[in-house]
Amino acid sequence: MTSMPPFMVNPVLPLVLVVDDETHSLEAIRRNLEEDFSVLTASSADAAHALLEQHDVSVILCDQRMPGTTGVKFLKSVREQWPDTVRIIISGYTDSQDIIAGINEAGIYQYVPKPWLPEHLLATVANAVEARTLQMQTQRLNLELRTSAPVLRQRKQASLVNAHAAFDFDSMVRAPGSPLDAVCEMAARVARYDLSVLVTGESGTGKELLARAIHYASPRSERAFVMENCAAMSDTLLESELFGHKRGAFTGAFEDHVGLFQRADGGTIFLDEIGDTSPAFQVKLLRVLQEGEVRPVGASRAVLVNVRVIAATHRDLDEDVRCGRFREDLYYRIASLTLSVPPLRERSADILPIAHMLLARAGQELGCPQVRFAKDLPANLLAHSWPGNIRELKNEIYRAVALSDGETVSATSLSPRVLYGQPGKAAALPSSGLASTGSLQERLDAIEAVILRETMLRHRWNKTHAAQELGLSRVGLRQKLARLGLEGQAHG
Repeated sequence: MTSMPPFMVNPVLPLVLVVDDETHSLEAIRRNLEEDFSVLTASSADAAHALLEQHDVSVILCDQRMPGTTGVKFLKSVREQWPDTVRIIISGYTDSQDIIAGINEAGIYQYVPKPWLPEHLLATVANAVEARTLQMQTQRLNLELRTSAPVLRQRKQASLVNAHAAFDFDSMVRAPGSPLDAVCEMAARVARYDLSVLVTGESGTGKELLARAIHYASPRSERAFVMENCAAMSDTLLESELFGHKRGAFTGAFEDHVGLFQRADGGTIFLDEIGDTSPAFQVKLLRVLQEGEVRPVGASRAVLVNVRVIAATHRDLDEDVRCGRFREDLYYRIASLTLSVPPLRERSADILPIAHMLLARAGQELGCPQVRFAKDLPANLLAHSWPGNIRELKNEIYRAVALSDGETVSATSLSPRVLYGQPGKAAALPSSGLASTGSLQERLDAIEAVILRETMLRHRWNKTHAAQELGLSRVGLRQKLARLGLEGQAHG
C-alpha cells in the first residue's frame, strides 16, 4: 500500500482517496490531483478501508478491476459505512452492465473511462466535492427544519429565494464593456421564450452558469433544473441516466430508475458536452426531442415529458455536422439559438473582477474572510493566458489562499505555471476595464507591471535586452522590477 502520511494531509483542501492496484496508474492520478486536493492512495480494498477509518474522505476514485474484488463491490461496502463520501468508478473495460449495476447498488456518482483526460478528471472530482458540500448543507437544513422553531423555517425559505437570485445574469461577473455583456443580453431576451439553446465555448468558461441563469429567468424557474455531462458516460449508461430504466431491464437493474428527462418535467435539462455523444445515441435523443416523450429502457410504454433543453459543447458543431460526426437534424433541434461564451483570454478586463469575487468566496469558505491580494499579484494574473479559463482561475485563487500566511495573498503563493508561465493574449496592454478600483497610481502600477513582466518573459529575463527595448537603463529597470515586486521572478 502506498499512502500519504497523515501529517501531509492538508486540512484546508478536500480529501480524495484513490484506489488502484496498478502503481503507475495510482501515481498518475495522484500527480494530476495533488495541486488542488489532499490525496491519499491505496493499492487494495483493505488498505482503503483502513484509510477511511482514519480520515474524513470527501471523494473516492476506485478502479473497477482489482484482485479479489471489484470497484463496484468495494464502493457498495463504502456506501454502507460512509454514505456521505462521493463514489467514482474508473474503468478501462467495456463492462457497461457491471457499471450500471454499480450506479444502482453502490450509488456511484460518476463513471470515468480509461484513458482519462487530466482536465476531465479534475473537473469530475471538483464537481463531486461540490456535490458533497451541497448534500451536507441540505442535510443540515433539513435537520433544522425538523428540530427548530418556525423562525428557522423562514430562514430556509429565504435561503432558497437567494439561491434563485444567485443564478441571474449579474452572477456572470464581468467588467464594464465586457464581451460577455452581449451574450448575457441575448440570453436574457431568449430566456422568457420556450426555445432550445445551444451554448458553445471552451471548457471552464461558465456555460453551466449561463444555462442556470437562463432557467431561473424563464417561466420554468419554479421547476427543476437538472444536468448531465454527456461526455462522461457510454451510450448505455447515458440512455439509462437520461431516459430511465425498468426493473429487470438488464443485469443489475434491481429497481425502477427515473431518468433525468422525467425528473426535469416542467423544467429545464442541461446537456453538457452534447458534441461528444455518438451518432447512435444522437438518433435516440432526436426522437425524444421530436416526440416529447421518453421510453425507459425495458418499458413497454413511452412517458410524455415537457422539458426545455439547453445544450452545451466545446466543439465546433458546424464543422462536426459538415464532417458527419453530428446529425444535422439534431443540431437544428437543439440550436434554436446559439450563444458563444468567449474564453477568458479574449476578455482580459474580466480577470480581476472575477479574481476578486473568487477571492471573497475562497476567504469565506476557507476561514479567511479578510483576505486580500498583495500589490504584485494582479499583474501576474493578467499576464497568464488562462487556458483553463474561469475553472483554472478558481483553482489558482483557492490554492493561493490556502497556501498564504496571514491575510495577504502574495504572488509567491501562485503555482509555477502562472507565476513563470509564458504570457498569452491577456498580457497585452489592458483595456479601460482593467482596474475599476484603486487610486490612479495603483492602476498605473498595474499596467506598468503587465508591460514589464511581458517584456521580461519575452527576453527570458535578460535585463540588458529588456531595458534596451523599453528605453530604460539597466539600473532603472531593476528599480522598477523591485518596486513592483517582479524582481524575485527572474529565476523562474
